[in-house]
Amino acid sequence: MAFPEFAACDAVALAERIRSGEVSAEDVLEETLARVEARNPACNAVVHRMDESARKAIALGLPDGPLRGVPYMLKDLNVLCEGEPTGNGSRMFSDFVADHDSTLTERLRAAGLVIVGKTNTPELGLNVTTEPAAHGPTRNPWDLTRSAGGSSGGSAAAVAAGMLPAAHATDGGGSIRIPAANCGLFGLKPTRARNPAGPDAGEGWSGLGVGHAVTRSVRDSAALLDATHGPAPGDPYCAPPPSRPFREEVGADPGALRIALWTEGLAGEAIDPECVHAAEAVAKLCGDLGHRVEPATPPVSGPVLRHAMRVILSSNVANALALRAAARGRPLSDGEVENATRGFAREGEEASGRDYAAALLTIHGIGRQLAGFFSSYDAVLSPTLADPPLPLGTLDMMSDDLEAYYERLMASIPFTPLFNVTGCPAANLPLHWTAKGLPVGIQLGAAFGAEALLFRLASQLEQARPWAERRAAVPGA
Repeated sequence: MAFPEFAACDAVALAERIRSGEVSAEDVLEETLARVEARNPACNAVVHRMDESARKAIALGLPDGPLRGVPYMLKDLNVLCEGEPTGNGSRMFSDFVADHDSTLTERLRAAGLVIVGKTNTPELGLNVTTEPAAHGPTRNPWDLTRSAGGSSGGSAAAVAAGMLPAAHATDGGGSIRIPAANCGLFGLKPTRARNPAGPDAGEGWSGLGVGHAVTRSVRDSAALLDATHGPAPGDPYCAPPPSRPFREEVGADPGALRIALWTEGLAGEAIDPECVHAAEAVAKLCGDLGHRVEPATPPVSGPVLRHAMRVILSSNVANALALRAAARGRPLSDGEVENATRGFAREGEEASGRDYAAALLTIHGIGRQLAGFFSSYDAVLSPTLADPPLPLGTLDMMSDDLEAYYERLMASIPFTPLFNVTGCPAANLPLHWTAKGLPVGIQLGAAFGAEALLFRLASQLEQARPWAERRAAVPGA
């Protein structure tokens, strides 16, 4: 394979070329590392390189998995890689080195993927932009003055910049879909517990969070989910098993679906007209493809959802900092975490057990409300975000005003958190660009356990309005 073709290959295509002998895993790795070297200075997407361990993994012999030899990066947040640092975007974790792999890492390795680095993330994943004090801002490859999104902004920027075709990401309030929207990628948040969180946790953020990937193609997302999904021994619960491999859903006929078009924020958030226009245009495309689309808003209170999420988030932040302090044998010192992180931790310390239990009861009730909504609709279509990619610096975690920070954060993501509190799957599709060339994402959501439907519909839209040839012009390319 002539390496100018590297940029045109998704992960599945790279694996096929390696398997056929057209190119070696070593050559693919060296091309990837050269692209990181050339392009990362502009984007600041990769915060830890693993060049030698990646070379060693290939030299020792890779498992004969479906993605053998394909380069991959891990988001530097909670997912562990033995012998490598996990900084969680925080100076408080700057000296933490993992002594084991997370279950997800084990499954990625078993699929034959070659882990080549760790990507930037905001501190503890607490922002919808990636600008941690520990590593500096990740810049959007489409416009280096704009945010790549968060909290999986480093992974999305690395893929959008053409360093590699796919990367790991996690999502506790939109953190796969947000950066996918900002960077022009496909990003699926799977059903709660579809992928394992072990062995160090049973769930992320009390069930709000789940890990998967940002990818260029729909089929890569399906192939990765086939490689990683399913419960591990000791998991507290699991998602309903799929009826067949997710790869077989890509390109399958979705049939004529009932789709709700949702364009109004649940808490009265202002939605940029460009984002509304993008959703309406895709709704028309869905109609042209034979689906029935009608305006409908999920019957959920935005303020109630926001409050419950805040209690759960702050409680988990307080616990994370306490566990880290105990593990290293010294308390949190002044200035060691960013102001928003410390503010959320204080709220978590002040919240009662009753507050936390009430928040869980609230989100489970919202899950039942959304399940009722999906008795009338197969899918819901919305903008992914309230705005096109924001300028860097819009959301500052060093702000002393936690109320204003949380309000601005939630106002920017009126559509994504619903699928975290309910555990339902949702995906960003890169189906619209502004006149200035900025990506605007479209979100598709479905009922609990219905990733198969999302893969069918997303691949139909990918074929109808292809995005694979769109490329950001990155310095160093």
